[in-house]
Amino acid sequence: MLKRIKVQTEDFDLEAEYRQLNDGHASGAVVTFSGLVRDEEGQLLGLELEHYPGMTEKALSNIVDVAKARWPLHAVTVIHRVGYLKVNEQIVFVGVASAHRLAAFEAANFIMDYLKTRAPFWKKEHSVHGEPSWVAAKASDQQAAERWQE
Repeated sequence: MLKRIKVQTEDFDLEAEYRQLNDGHASGAVVTFSGLVRDEEGQLLGLELEHYPGMTEKALSNIVDVAKARWPLHAVTVIHRVGYLKVNEQIVFVGVASAHRLAAFEAANFIMDYLKTRAPFWKKEHSVHGEPSWVAAKASDQQAAERWQE
C-alpha cells in the first residue's frame, strides 16, 4: 500500500493529490476529503495550528495503519497544514484508494475521525475580538471516533 503523510505550511493541490492516489493502482474507488478553515459566526480571522514534529507524523502514520488493517486499501494520503491559515483556506486532505467504494468511504471517514482526536495538533483562533484563544477539544469529535471502536 502506498502511504503518504505530510505535515506542511504550504497549500496542497487537490487535483494533483487525486492523480497521485489514482496512479498505477487497480482501484475502483478514490475518495477524497478536503477540510477548510470555517467561520461559523463571522468572527474568525484565522487559525494558528501548532504540532509536535515527528510525533505528529508518527500518529498520522499509525492512524493510516489501523485503517489499512480494517479495510483493503491501495493508497492513502494524509496532508495536514500548520501555521497561520485564513478563513476558507485548506487545512487537511485525506485521500483513500481502494478496490471498493464502501471501503474507501469508511476508511476516509475513520481517518478523519481519528485524526481529529488522536493527532497532536493544537489550534489557536484569531478573531475580531482581540486576543487569540486556544480551541478546546469537542465532545462531538470524540463521539464520532468512538463509533469505530470494536
